[in-house]
Amino acid sequence: MKKLLKSAILGAGLAAGLSGAAMAQQGVSDTEVVIGSNGDLSGVFAAFNVQAIEAAQMMFDEVNAAGGIHGRKIKFVVEDHGYQVPKAQQNFNKLINSDKVFAMVLNLGTPHNIAGFQLMEPKKVANISPLTAARQMVEGDITYKYTGTSSYYDQLRAGIQFLAKDKGATKICAMYFPTDFGLEVFEAAKDEAAALNLEYAAETQHKPDEQDFVGSLTKLREAGCQVIATAVGVRQTIVILGTAKKLGWNDVSFIGSSAGFNTAVAKVPEGVTEGYYAGAGWADLEDNIDKIPELKAWAEAFQAKYGKPAGTAAQLGYGAANTLVKALEAAGKDLTPESFQKGMESLEFDDKINNAHVKYGPNDHQGGDVIVISQIKGGKWVEVARIDQTKSN
Repeated sequence: MKKLLKSAILGAGLAAGLSGAAMAQQGVSDTEVVIGSNGDLSGVFAAFNVQAIEAAQMMFDEVNAAGGIHGRKIKFVVEDHGYQVPKAQQNFNKLINSDKVFAMVLNLGTPHNIAGFQLMEPKKVANISPLTAARQMVEGDITYKYTGTSSYYDQLRAGIQFLAKDKGATKICAMYFPTDFGLEVFEAAKDEAAALNLEYAAETQHKPDEQDFVGSLTKLREAGCQVIATAVGVRQTIVILGTAKKLGWNDVSFIGSSAGFNTAVAKVPEGVTEGYYAGAGWADLEDNIDKIPELKAWAEAFQAKYGKPAGTAAQLGYGAANTLVKALEAAGKDLTPESFQKGMESLEFDDKINNAHVKYGPNDHQGGDVIVISQIKGGKWVEVARIDQTKSN
């Protein structure tokens, strides 16, 4: 393990009554570890992000009530970027350089996380289970990067492959934001179409505040699209599905990634979103709550704490917080970026809440391999296929 301070300085600190960890390590004292999160609490993904943060806070509250981890309680500092990259950059600067966070969890947004890496990595701040499944989250130097699930790219490729076989589809299309997130979904649709020798027929690009999709859907319908991969916000997804139904376009399948795998999408009244598919790295709780006792107990505790039912986002928040807590425990009392990395890379467990197996290793910073294909049936997400992928990292 690298020494963070020269022995002479360390000795002076100890003489002054400070422990090595408290003196040397950002965000760590004898009694506290500071964890940050930078997400969208007011923008297009707020419905998803807020519940994930609530679930994480619930776990941290439970850990703190039990005395913390190795004597340290978790201080959770959360900032809102409203899905705006410049604001995200300001927040990262505050969290890392003012709040002095030790690690970060549930940072939302692909371009937002990419911008944050420039500040996180020099300070050895780990990025754990971001609320984006972009491939860039574990590309390049992965020392301080840890994702919780399979990538958008792999989720969409698996989903399109499933639908091509299940529906006999031959024309693949896409509707997406022209961002890192959207481009990954677009690439997945195009690449899987080529791999299956299918036609990539058409695409439309959209803005985060767009609400009228009649023209775009008319274009895609005229192109003969049979499967449409989507990479837009929750609100836009709902409007797109509702508009397609109003247009009488019922012989097309829409599929999103884990970004669209949202309880709010399934619960839209009058069956507006019925039939929508999503590929994700976990299984929805509603279809499993009576099958897994641990899941039912957790969902009841969430309901009791927040006065509302837990959804898919809360599951992700739990998974991220659970992984972080287990890594802090495994890192031991001498908490440093190096001991935390060793702790993360030692983890292997079954996540009962997300119905997924989690395993990290020295060259593998993607926790889950599973890709679950679900469809909205009767107002809830129902698992229709499950694929175990081979990790590439």
